[in-house]
Amino acid sequence: MHAVDPHLAAGADTALVAIGRNEGERLRRCLASAAGRYRCIVYVDSGSTDGSLEAARAAGAHGLALDLSIPFTAARARNAGWRAALALQPDLAFVQFVDGDCEIDPGWPATARAALDAHPQAAAVAGLRRERHPERSLYNLVCDTEWKRPEGETAAIGGDVLMRLSALQAAGGYDDRMIAGEEPELCLRLRRLGWRIRQVHAPMTLHDAAMTRFSQWWMRSVRAGYAFALGAAMHGAGPERHWVAEQRRGLLWGLWIPLLLLLAALAVGALPALLAALGLYGLQWLRLWRRQPAGLPRAGAQALLMVVGKFAETAGQIKLRWHRLTGAQAKLIEYK
Repeated sequence: MHAVDPHLAAGADTALVAIGRNEGERLRRCLASAAGRYRCIVYVDSGSTDGSLEAARAAGAHGLALDLSIPFTAARARNAGWRAALALQPDLAFVQFVDGDCEIDPGWPATARAALDAHPQAAAVAGLRRERHPERSLYNLVCDTEWKRPEGETAAIGGDVLMRLSALQAAGGYDDRMIAGEEPELCLRLRRLGWRIRQVHAPMTLHDAAMTRFSQWWMRSVRAGYAFALGAAMHGAGPERHWVAEQRRGLLWGLWIPLLLLLAALAVGALPALLAALGLYGLQWLRLWRRQPAGLPRAGAQALLMVVGKFAETAGQIKLRWHRLTGAQAKLIEYK
């Protein structure tokens, strides 16, 4: 294991858990960015075929391969990671989760610990995740825009986060069964236990989405729709109305309005229905465009993807309902 850098002692009681699947060079950069900054590093591999597990072990990480007979989920990988870290170092107090396609900012360990020390009721803290190459594609740029969240107390965070192990254990960890949306679902259970979630405006990780094709972005949006539907099915009846609004918006623009337009085409003709569709979706695009922050690069194109994305989200919601209706085994929805 790497020795902890004395200049970054904030990681002395912290494990880093990285998860990945066929991340290649991205994983090597991820582990190099964490070297010497944490008490121990655990890498959990979900069936890679590119030598990722061997590369992680060569870099000094404790490499763990998930059982191939059980369906992969990021939630399951993270749970396996923090439990393995505790078995290696029972006196750990914190765990930094990171996706294998991300790099840790050098100043993040100290910044994150300071944030948790300042807020004893905070179970988790996340910083700014930025995209490595937002200029290479519109899809990367959309990711970079999505990562920017308001500072302060928040309802949920993403996959890169520093957590108190005591809070994580009290909540029972992530839900292994979830193929999408596992982080906000965990945050919901943490908040129900009285914990808080913090967002700080400090560099945390550099992410490499590597999205260059529309099909990749589409599948990522399908996964988001699946997560909305799953989250609403699990906790939508609670006082938080978890992801109910997101689910309804997706269905409104991706299913119900198109069905109404189809009925209109049958009743009054294709041309009036087409004009109505152009008007409705054009106004929605304009509304989303005007709501973008001033100076946002390619704001019109990003707003257009938000409009089109509702159809992909609806496909994800339908997939979830089909799985529940047929009892089919849910599988990871991957875009890389």
